Amino acid sequence: MTYGAANLNDDGTGSKSTLASTVYHQLRDDLLGGALEAESKLRVEWVVSKYGAGASPVREALNRLASEGLLGRHDQRGFFIMPVSATELEELTRTRCWLEERALRESIAHRTTEWEEQLVLALHRLDRASRRSPQHLSSLDPDWEKLHRTFHRVLISACRSHWLVGFCDQLSDHAYRYRQMANDGENIQRDDFGEHRRIAEYALDGNADGAVQALIDHYQLTASICMERFKQGEVSKAAASAERARR
Repeated sequence: MTYGAANLNDDGTGSKSTLASTVYHQLRDDLLGGALEAESKLRVEWVVSKYGAGASPVREALNRLASEGLLGRHDQRGFFIMPVSATELEELTRTRCWLEERALRESIAHRTTEWEEQLVLALHRLDRASRRSPQHLSSLDPDWEKLHRTFHRVLISACRSHWLVGFCDQLSDHAYRYRQMANDGENIQRDDFGEHRRIAEYALDGNADGAVQALIDHYQLTASICMERFKQGEVSKAAASAERARR
């Protein structure tokens, strides 16, 4: 196993050579992107119809997504999309900070010239990308998301543990789902690139304490923005329900 080198052109999707993998990736993208309603049931027949695949590869894809925590499963009653909540987001953010602190400290401690060059390049590419989609300013640009994911993966890529990197990747997926569903704080001002630059500068200087604190601040700010979106959504739902009751 070789550590300290991340593929800057890898978007994390892996091989899609089989039909089951194709269904898995399509359904996974829809789940993470918020295209499917949380807590709704996912019947095999519906997935077969929507994604144009047979029952066997669909079941394989559903089981794989359930193992990653993106789907839940009721005995004898099939699959359902995992719900989202403020409590779950708090736990997710807390756990992500714990794991990535260890991964980042290890990565800085065992940094190489190649790792430093990759981090500088990942930051440069992120700086040149537009966070918002030119066609839909209320949406995040998928290309920016890939570069953002790459930057955070490079940060911890020298930690010498593919297990730890894998766990961090899985938590990153769930955090991405929350950001998409909360629309990542549209109209909320933040120096997003400045946050990433500070993390990188501390890491490149070998300042593990500074890099970790900057990373934790970055994740906690994102979580607080998502929390605010959830609160706004709950208020809107309550107002709509009250209006219907008055009628």
